[in-house]
Amino acid sequence: MKLVFAGTPEVAVPALDALIASERHEVAAVVTRPDAPAGRGRRLVASPVAQRAEEAGIEVLKPTRPRDPEFQARLREIAPDCCPVVAYGALLPKSALDIPTRGWVNLHFSLLPAWRGAAPVQHSIMAGDEVTGASTFLIEEGLDSGPLYGVLTEEVRPTDTSGDLLTRLAFAGAGLLAATMDGIADGALRAVPQPAEGISLAPKITVEDAKVDWAAPAMRVDRVVRGCNPAPGAWTVFRGERLKLISVGLLPERTDLAAGELAGAKNNVYVGTGSHAVELLWVQPQGKKPMRGADWARGVRLTVGERLA
Repeated sequence: MKLVFAGTPEVAVPALDALIASERHEVAAVVTRPDAPAGRGRRLVASPVAQRAEEAGIEVLKPTRPRDPEFQARLREIAPDCCPVVAYGALLPKSALDIPTRGWVNLHFSLLPAWRGAAPVQHSIMAGDEVTGASTFLIEEGLDSGPLYGVLTEEVRPTDTSGDLLTRLAFAGAGLLAATMDGIADGALRAVPQPAEGISLAPKITVEDAKVDWAAPAMRVDRVVRGCNPAPGAWTVFRGERLKLISVGLLPERTDLAAGELAGAKNNVYVGTGSHAVELLWVQPQGKKPMRGADWARGVRLTVGERLA
């Protein structure tokens, strides 16, 4: 089939690579978000998908909005059979959805209908799921509600961050998307409606969502820290300044600290929660590089009774 791939971040690159490597399909063009400011100089930088496509000599389309007439006209000229999508980052209007003869097929990083939305992996970890996965489905105008082509499952490991899990799903999902394209081309795959039960939503995690509530149980604190790593980053407040929390360790044997109360030892620093203490393994103060929690505690010279808020 002639394909036009739509995607933007690094997590979409493995799927693009899998389709480029396929001997059965031609990636005729790539659709991605416009160049965005990055780095200290805030200079415009092409998306990871755009950079990979340019390396492969593939035409790159960067519409401001997918409803732009110029973009849709070019898409009609290319006349793709199908448009596979991975984390493109913009809503597709019906006028664009109708262009490819076999539609737009999305690779979504959850077991649909669970965790429909922008942040399925983060929500899965924060909810304490033991198993998640990826799904391919035919895009329609609803939010991740289209009929399913295929799924795969992936264990959520006890120490997984959202970055860890998303990386594994990106590579496994690349194979699923390529297989889905093969099945559509062969006529062997038919999309089936998603189950009516088990729907949950995964909206984008905001900075406020990532603030740790020390009155919550330790398990919840750990899940929020892992689910928000690497973005947007879990955080708390110490002496009026934001402190980023990169990783914590569970300490079920220590229950003597109040919620948010800090206690330093020679090589460790602990903080109380609504159940039992956690150890601050890695933190990042404002304007500084990540550091071990114990090194941070020695540097700030904790006093008895100080708390994180």
